[in-house]
Amino acid sequence: MTARLVCLPFGGAGASFFRPWSALAGDRLEVVPVQLPGRERQIDLDPYTDVHEAVDGLLPGLLAELGPDPRVVLFGHSLGAVLAYEFAHRLLAVPGVELLRLVVSGSPAPGVRRELTATGLADDDEFLARVKQIAGYTHEALDDPEMRELILPTLRADVEMHESYVPSTEEPLAAPVTAVRGADDALVSADEAAGWAKVTGRDFELVEVPGGHMYLTDSAPVLLDLIDSTVH
Repeated sequence: MTARLVCLPFGGAGASFFRPWSALAGDRLEVVPVQLPGRERQIDLDPYTDVHEAVDGLLPGLLAELGPDPRVVLFGHSLGAVLAYEFAHRLLAVPGVELLRLVVSGSPAPGVRRELTATGLADDDEFLARVKQIAGYTHEALDDPEMRELILPTLRADVEMHESYVPSTEEPLAAPVTAVRGADDALVSADEAAGWAKVTGRDFELVEVPGGHMYLTDSAPVLLDLIDSTVH
């Protein structure tokens, strides 16, 4: 039975970011992108500003999509990493779900607050400059004034959701964890990524791949090979 790779997006991103991964994964993994409200086809819905509310709201739809007795790998980058972590705890409590591994990317361990924050910056230009400074990346759509007006509320909500996050539990996760970081990531150090070892009662692995904080925009094939190797 093919493992389902459930993908949680980074701040400001939507499910479409992961759609090209299906072709790259082939028949090795079935890619299941999770769509958060406030973007793409759900642009008219209010975005979440709280990780736990997001997981509560999204879990029923995800379970329906996964179907009976799924074999699951969870993947998330940055904001997506903490969403994936909370989903992992919830999925482990669902009968029939086999959580093969949690793969977290570009993120310190849950509960570690970054010193630089953007929540509360009222001026849009200042907010976007801070987000770019934090993420080391900006979406080209933000250069278009109309698209910017459309995207900003969701990006602000995502940033608030990430920066206000407090883990739901300190119980060790009953699933193995792989933490991935770009070798040149100036935002998340190797030591910070290694901090994920403390959240699991099972195997832990830290893997560095070429690139910076947003390595996955260019290195999806390498990442998918890595994820596939953890489940086969």
